[in-house]
Amino acid sequence: MTFNEGADLDTSQVRSGGSSRTGVAIGGGAGGIILLIIGLLLGVNPFEQGGSAGAFDTSQVQQAGSTEMDFSQCQTGADANRDDVCRVIGTVNSVQDYWREALPADANRQYRDAYTVIYSGQTQSACGTASNAVGPFYCPTDEQVYIDASFFDELTSRYGADGGALAQMYVVAHEYGHHVQNILGVLQYAQQDREGPTSGAVRVELMADCLAGVWAHHASTTEDADGTTLIQPLTESDIESALSAAAAVGDDRIQESATGRVNPESWTHGSAEQRQRWFMTGYESGNLNSCDTLSARQL
Repeated sequence: MTFNEGADLDTSQVRSGGSSRTGVAIGGGAGGIILLIIGLLLGVNPFEQGGSAGAFDTSQVQQAGSTEMDFSQCQTGADANRDDVCRVIGTVNSVQDYWREALPADANRQYRDAYTVIYSGQTQSACGTASNAVGPFYCPTDEQVYIDASFFDELTSRYGADGGALAQMYVVAHEYGHHVQNILGVLQYAQQDREGPTSGAVRVELMADCLAGVWAHHASTTEDADGTTLIQPLTESDIESALSAAAAVGDDRIQESATGRVNPESWTHGSAEQRQRWFMTGYESGNLNSCDTLSARQL
């Protein structure tokens, strides 16, 4: 996937830094899945400590531990084509441009913009400490997405995604899928039933994959503030890139790599095949209403 070089990037939709309230993070990145899988195998949920809803003990983390990001190099689509941080910004612009119109049309709900916090190392979020060990996640307490700028290198080198642009953009679109779920009032199902092959957590994650596919279907119609198209039409290789990322963060793939065995009873996000299939369900339909994983008999 290639951004149109003449399109303008809106850096006001992203931030460098975090906040201080506590809540529960909703994941999507491979790092967060690794923590959840290993923790659940040991009988511990790493997103809970001592009954707190926060991901970690944020009182022991200082804001000075994170590196402030400079977004001044991200001005146009040409910058998004050459730089991972700028590509995140361009994707945020595109995803939000789509949902501002699609959510009222498809679900009769008003979309509200959500910031993405791009950081390096670690930073504070309202759901605990964001770090590259956790991976990208959406925090419903402050309605922000958190992404470590180095995550995409890890997605390729450690988890086997192909490194293409849409593999990276899929991650961003998945996290904004959680924001759409939050607006729709369905995100809570992930916390009510947290593990298992048909759990609420898996259903919520697969829905976010499907919503990422819905955006991808319409990505080439999204525009910058001046009406210039942000993204060129997708190619077959673009879709293969997104599918490689979806498969790389499947519970079965990560479990087998981390422990040498697959245990569906501790799944929190779904298998590689499921994540790919639900992304394609959204991509082929182009409509939010095709993504009802909460009532689907077969996942």
